[in-house]
Amino acid sequence: MRPMHIAFLVTYLLLTLGVCNGAKLHLQKIKGCPRVKTIVRDIIWDKVRNDTTLAAKLLRLHYHDCFVRGCDGSILLDSNGGNATEKDARPNSSIAGYEIIDEVKAKLEQECPGLVSCADILALAARDAVSFQFGKSMWPVFLGRKDGRVSLASEANRDIPSAGSNFTTLQQQFASQGLNLVDLVALSGAHTIGVGRCVVFQRRLFNFTGNGDTDPSLDPDYAKFLKEKCSPPANPAATRVGMDPNSTLSFDGHYFVALNKHQGLFQSDAALLTNPRSKLFTRLFENDLHFFRQFGRSMIKMGAIGVITGKNGEIRKNCRAVN
Repeated sequence: MRPMHIAFLVTYLLLTLGVCNGAKLHLQKIKGCPRVKTIVRDIIWDKVRNDTTLAAKLLRLHYHDCFVRGCDGSILLDSNGGNATEKDARPNSSIAGYEIIDEVKAKLEQECPGLVSCADILALAARDAVSFQFGKSMWPVFLGRKDGRVSLASEANRDIPSAGSNFTTLQQQFASQGLNLVDLVALSGAHTIGVGRCVVFQRRLFNFTGNGDTDPSLDPDYAKFLKEKCSPPANPAATRVGMDPNSTLSFDGHYFVALNKHQGLFQSDAALLTNPRSKLFTRLFENDLHFFRQFGRSMIKMGAIGVITGKNGEIRKNCRAVN
């Protein structure tokens, strides 16, 4: 990258150091529950220690919650009667980690009943799951969220960004949540861990324009690798491929290295290279230090989307049902 470009990007990041932590969220301990962060961290670190794939799952759970009605724990509500909740929405069909949130909630209800919301647990669990690899907290988590009482599958189908989105759509969806271009690029870096199902990206491989072709923006060798993984007899709905080639379990800037080699798994990944400004940031975030700093800032901003505080909302006794 040219020195001039680096200077521009670093200056831009310095100008955006301030992050919104949401209305009335705070870093202080929750009154009456001083050990909340320790309890959550200990449970999550123990789980991730035994299953490293959980980091991506818990991070995704928080992300999908925040993009629908804000960070209010609404993704955790079970469907009941004729109401299909966010859990049953198409984008959430492969979401996992609910039982871990249940376990954390149960422990906190024993320690300090009625004081810690499911929404706060989601924010802490995502941070701690990613942080386990480093043995320290990678960004501060502000607390004080209340849980929402409404959860609709139709809203999740509408509001959660699609893996097939182009840059304009992604930028509009993020902007509608108060997130800017830098947040879009940094948060896309969450794809440095985790897997994607063939069914989500197979059109790029086998029928990109409807003529049985392959997306020409894909690196040919990478496209060949993906085709081998996703071709029959593979089940496209069940077969999974790492989102960050050769670095699926390590949270680092390698996603951006692969992306700039045209090895982004999803259409939404490749879209980041179609805009000159976002492309510059994909180059900057190849550096772990720059990526980690901005990812933390963007996670704080995301964690403040549409938060419910004060007398609004509730603190659920059971994360799967309203009180």
